[in-house]
Amino acid sequence: MRQAVPLDCEKAKALLQSTDTFLFDCDGVLWNGGDVIKDANAVVNKLQELGKKVFLVTNNSTKTRDEYVAKCAKLGFNCNEPQVISTSYLTVQYLKSLHFDKKVYLVGSSGLSREMDAAGIRHLGEGPDVMEGNVFDGRLDHIRLDPEVGAVVVGFDSHISFNKILKASSYLKNPDVLFIATNRDERFPMEHIVCPGTGTMVTAVAVASGREPTIMGKPSREVFEALRRQHGLDPARTVMVGDNCKTDITMGNVCGLRTLAVLTGVTTRADLERLVADSAADGALAPQVPELVAPQIGDLLPFL
Repeated sequence: MRQAVPLDCEKAKALLQSTDTFLFDCDGVLWNGGDVIKDANAVVNKLQELGKKVFLVTNNSTKTRDEYVAKCAKLGFNCNEPQVISTSYLTVQYLKSLHFDKKVYLVGSSGLSREMDAAGIRHLGEGPDVMEGNVFDGRLDHIRLDPEVGAVVVGFDSHISFNKILKASSYLKNPDVLFIATNRDERFPMEHIVCPGTGTMVTAVAVASGREPTIMGKPSREVFEALRRQHGLDPARTVMVGDNCKTDITMGNVCGLRTLAVLTGVTTRADLERLVADSAADGALAPQVPELVAPQIGDLLPFL
């Protein structure tokens, strides 16, 4: 049984010797907002110098892959586009695999819309959409649904509104319309405030429509399977490094990867201690428990 063992010198060296590929979550692991988490860039760059494969695996759908590469360059991470696996990219790849040729109703941001533009996928819905007047005054006769919509995609949308939930749910009355969500993260790792994550928006549409989405991001197995297909990764020699036990660590464990949790983002030390204790009584929680835990990813640097 996994016990979230602290990463010490012996375990760090053993991990490095037995691992070919490192999968890093981004927000809360490598950076917080626009600030690098101490020595994270040095760790990522040194691992690559040592011949390790490195991929950035993020549930954040607000940026395109090239925007992530630009952010990496600005923050001192040596990464290129094929190393970035974002939910905006995975969503587009999924639609392409289905030979999707209709329109997408998008509850999301420009990161998703630009990835769709690049793939030639038509979409509508981006940007503010505010209800005028009171819904109970019968002011819904202005709502028009596009008959060409064949999918509803929900990602992070800072313009989420009653109108958007109404339209997304109405499209989903048709069982032939696909329902896709980038992820179900509960919140973003921020100090002092609670920043609701994409899961807030997805749940609103799911409750209103009575349907459950296909999830693109962690903890979905599809994230690692996409990497394995493209790069031939060996799960037994791959480690998932994340700050969120519900998404990052769960995906790693269900896919048979090594797992390392860091405490610089969503999951706190107190959260982890409760999780380890509770998982002994509730086996359903076991996939959320990491093999190893470290205060921050920079703690690996002395062993590289």
